[in-house]
Amino acid sequence: MTPAQSYAKVRAHTEQICKPLKVEDYAMQPFSFGSPAKWHLAHTSWFFETFILKEHVKDYQIYDEKFPFYFNSYYQTLGERQQRDQRAWLTRPTVDEVYSYRTHIDEAMHQFLNGDLTEEIIGLLTIGLQHEQQHQELLLTDLKIGFSVQPFDVVYDTHPMIPDGEVLSNSSPEWIEVDAGLYEIGHDGDGFAFDNEYTRHKVYLESYQISNTPVTTGEFIEFIEAGGYENFKYWHDEAWHWLQDEGIKLPLYWEKDGDKYSQFTLSGRIPITGKEIMQHVSYYEAAAFAAWKGCRLPTEAEWEAANHMFSWGVVWEWTNSAYLPYPGYKKPEGAVGEYNGKFMVNQMVLRGSSIATSPNHSRPTYRNFFHTNLRWQFSGIRLAKDA
Repeated sequence: MTPAQSYAKVRAHTEQICKPLKVEDYAMQPFSFGSPAKWHLAHTSWFFETFILKEHVKDYQIYDEKFPFYFNSYYQTLGERQQRDQRAWLTRPTVDEVYSYRTHIDEAMHQFLNGDLTEEIIGLLTIGLQHEQQHQELLLTDLKIGFSVQPFDVVYDTHPMIPDGEVLSNSSPEWIEVDAGLYEIGHDGDGFAFDNEYTRHKVYLESYQISNTPVTTGEFIEFIEAGGYENFKYWHDEAWHWLQDEGIKLPLYWEKDGDKYSQFTLSGRIPITGKEIMQHVSYYEAAAFAAWKGCRLPTEAEWEAANHMFSWGVVWEWTNSAYLPYPGYKKPEGAVGEYNGKFMVNQMVLRGSSIATSPNHSRPTYRNFFHTNLRWQFSGIRLAKDA
C-alpha cells in the first residue's frame, strides 16, 4: 500500500465512525476527560497541517489562522489553545466547516504524498496516522459516554462497527505458569512503535501465574453480590474515597433491576448474560476485584513476557505498573517530544488492545496509560498471582 493509500484508508475510517451521527451529536462533551466528535475530526487534521504541510510544503498557507488555537491539544511548544474542558463551547467553526477543513487537508496531503518523500516525511506521516487511529478509539468511547448520559438510552447505531456488549467466546479460565528468569521487553525496532516503547531491555521476573482469559461479567457480578463495593479492605485508600465521593456502586454503564443486570452499549441497553468480557472498569476497580479474588494484576513486564501464551485484544488490560520511562528512554526533540514523555507521572499502564482499537494499531509492546479513576475506555482485567 502506498503512503497516499494508507493515508486515505485511515482518514476514511474516522469519518465512517461519524457516519451514524446527527449534527447535534458532534458537540457532545459531558465530561472534561473527553472531547466532542467535531473536535476529534478537526484536531487530527490540524496534526497533519501543523507537522507536515506547514513545515514541508513550500508556500503552504494554513486553512484558518484561528484553527491552531481551537484544535491544538496539549502542545505547549505550539502556542495557546482552547481549554480541554471547554472544547464543547466551540459552536464555530460549524460541523460543515470542519468537514471542509478535512477535505482541504486531504487534498493537500494527497498531492504532497504523491511526490518524492524522504524518510523524515514517511516517519511523520506514520506518526500522524497512528495518532489518528488513537483518536478513532477515543472518538468511539467519547461518543458512547456522551450518549449514555442522555435519557432513554440513546442508540448510536443498531449495528455498530465494533461488537460492544456482545457475548464473546471465552475458553475456560486456566493459569499459565511462567518460570523465573531474565526476559526482554520493549520494542525491538522492527516496524513502528511510539517513543515510550523504547528501549528494549532485560527484566528479571520471579515465577508467576497469569490467567489465560480476561475476567467476565459473571465473575464481576460475584464480586458485586459479595459486597465488593461496600468492603473497604479490597480497595486502596484513595480508591475507597473515590467510591464514597462519587457514590459508585456498580461498573460504568451498568444498572441493576431486581436480580438482573444490564449495560449500556453503542446499540442501546442490553441484558448482561455473565459471559461477556468485563469492560469499562477503572484501575481502582480492577485492583479491588483482584484483591477480592486473592490475586493481583500483572506488571506490564509480566504481561509482555507471557502475551504469546494467551489471546488478547478484546479489552485494554490494566497492569500494576506505573507509567514510567524505560531505561535509556530519550524524549524526541521539538513538539513531537510532548507526545508521551511528559505524561509519565500519576498514571498506570494498560496492555493489549480493545474491540475499539483501529485495525493494524496493536502490538505486544504497546503501552497505553490512563489515570486510575478513569473507566470510559474499553478497559478490563486479567489476573495474575505469585507462583
